[in-house]
Amino acid sequence: MSAAAPALRLLLVDDHTIVREGLQRILGAADAGWQIDQASTGAQALERLRASAVDVAIVDLSMPGMSGLELVQRIRSLYPPVAVLVLSMHAEEQYALRAFKAGANGYVTKDSAAENLVSAVRKVAGGGAYVTASLAERVVLQLNGGVDVPLHAQLSARELQVLRRIVAGERMTEIANSLHLSVKTVSTHKSRILDKLKLPNTAALIRYGLEHDIASG
Repeated sequence: MSAAAPALRLLLVDDHTIVREGLQRILGAADAGWQIDQASTGAQALERLRASAVDVAIVDLSMPGMSGLELVQRIRSLYPPVAVLVLSMHAEEQYALRAFKAGANGYVTKDSAAENLVSAVRKVAGGGAYVTASLAERVVLQLNGGVDVPLHAQLSARELQVLRRIVAGERMTEIANSLHLSVKTVSTHKSRILDKLKLPNTAALIRYGLEHDIASG
């Protein structure tokens, strides 16, 4: 960006106020004069995008209701000029792959945000793609068959969302309310998850989730 270029307009999307405020402080420390707006849900984010122009949307991967992946897809479809940077607690390559397949321009983990967020925003705002070198290496290895792909990599975005909440100890009714689904639909997702992971019951499902560090974000 040249000195004469207009300040970037950013939208932070995360359901946790403390996370949004922390990210705003990190971005504000860049002293670039960026205009920063916030949204706590996917629906609210779409309202903000309808109301005013945004250059970069920074989207949390794990949110109640509309998931981060679904929001990324909606932004890519409805607002193609907006660059999307996914922020996630997950450093595993399959989450990054899901984000990029959904249309994200960059992927940053929350534990590396302090070091990487500003450079990631600048990179995607300039039309590039951003991923850390270590994660990029693991993605390439997975695509080339150089590392084992976990069974849960075959789950759909919604199934993965349900799995994380089951592992976190949420009941079917809680999951249904959080994701705005019926209990029957959640139960159907659970059955498909068990089939895909080749597991016999909920206890085995939770054990699998704990072994693979799968939890609600």
